[in-house]
Amino acid sequence: MNQKERLSLFDREQRIEIEFPDMEKQILPHVIRFVRPAPGMSFILYSDLNGTDLDAVIEEQITYFSERQQPFEWKVYDHDEPAGLRERLVAAGFEPEDPDAVMVLDLETAPASLLERGGAEEHTYTIRQITTREGLADVIRVEEQVWGGNFDWISGRLGAHLEVPDYLSVYVAYVEAEPAATGWIYFHPGSDHFASIWGGSTVEQFRGRGLYTALLARRAREAQERGYRYLTLDASPMSRPIVARHGFELLTYAHACEWPQTDD
Repeated sequence: MNQKERLSLFDREQRIEIEFPDMEKQILPHVIRFVRPAPGMSFILYSDLNGTDLDAVIEEQITYFSERQQPFEWKVYDHDEPAGLRERLVAAGFEPEDPDAVMVLDLETAPASLLERGGAEEHTYTIRQITTREGLADVIRVEEQVWGGNFDWISGRLGAHLEVPDYLSVYVAYVEAEPAATGWIYFHPGSDHFASIWGGSTVEQFRGRGLYTALLARRAREAQERGYRYLTLDASPMSRPIVARHGFELLTYAHACEWPQTDD
């Protein structure tokens, strides 16, 4: 499968046919949006705006969410058409975040050095799968140490997702019983070839021990065992060179454009 074919499959499975169990999927003539009850974040994940009045479609989405007082973002990918959509959104008042590199790993050709990772090293750490809402306290502990702020939302959102069969797997790496790193993987309904990984975070004092890579390997093996062909992640500038060393390739760039909330 060449790059163009893989990108087309990604769009179909990860943006068009994908389902999120806790969100309402609304398929409109030119956009596909996923809606959570306020104050949860909603988003537009796919758009096909060639031949449309672009500004009118943008205004329709702003009006829809503003009337419901719902925060939302518009996810724009580099290959979306028409070109310049991100710039038009910014001109309309959206606030752009830094782009993420969408990286993809073909599990059929993934390096054995990744898929076999976690054997000899495991005498220095232990990886456990979290299967209960209560167990997510260790995930929250890691995320808050790495990023600061409050991550209590993890208990509600990921806790609910853990109750959906075969949907989410969450892992924590422990060093001497201390939660040191975490990451999770989603197997979305409507996506037969792609599994997506999220939340790769390591507490600063435990970095340099291979925990990020070990968690990456554990999730890659699970996806492979469950029959998935590709593994994707939205990589930051910090994580991109790490995953590239393990066979991940750039698929496209994703730009989250958030509609600003006001106190009115």
